[in-house]
Amino acid sequence: MNLKRPLFCSLVFALATPLVSFAAEPAAAPAPDVASLQKEIEDLKRLLPGQAHVMSDVDHQYGNLWFAARAKNWPLATFYMNESRLRIAWAVRIRPVRPLPGGAEIDLRPLQTHIEQSAYADLKAALDKHDVKAFEVAYKKGLGECFDCHKAIDKAFLRPVVPKSPGASVIAVEPE
Repeated sequence: MNLKRPLFCSLVFALATPLVSFAAEPAAAPAPDVASLQKEIEDLKRLLPGQAHVMSDVDHQYGNLWFAARAKNWPLATFYMNESRLRIAWAVRIRPVRPLPGGAEIDLRPLQTHIEQSAYADLKAALDKHDVKAFEVAYKKGLGECFDCHKAIDKAFLRPVVPKSPGASVIAVEPE
């Protein structure tokens, strides 16, 4: 009879038993207090991207939308339209109310609703019909509505224009 095997099994069982019982009994974590939860929330907020970062995504998506539709790549154009629309919604969720100079504030949610029901509705209709001319009109209308929002938040220096190349910024760098 091989005595090594039962001895080995007994040794493994003896060593593993405390580990199994230790793992089965998790240590009770102390209940967090309100102050530590508030600090953790503030720490997490600092990790989120700012509105300007998200708007640079809008710039990219909306700019590429122009070229996709002009190339009659309707699925890609629809993708870019939806992505830019979702990024605008994200930007508004990040900061729904912006402070203005002089202590005033502006609620961005009505501006978002307006562009959704106006320019984006027109863009969707043009893309659904595969109508390049209607798309161009709706796209430029969207640029105008973007600029209206930029002016409303005291950022008129962010002036959207039709992009000149794919992946390019839709913000004019030349002064007006």
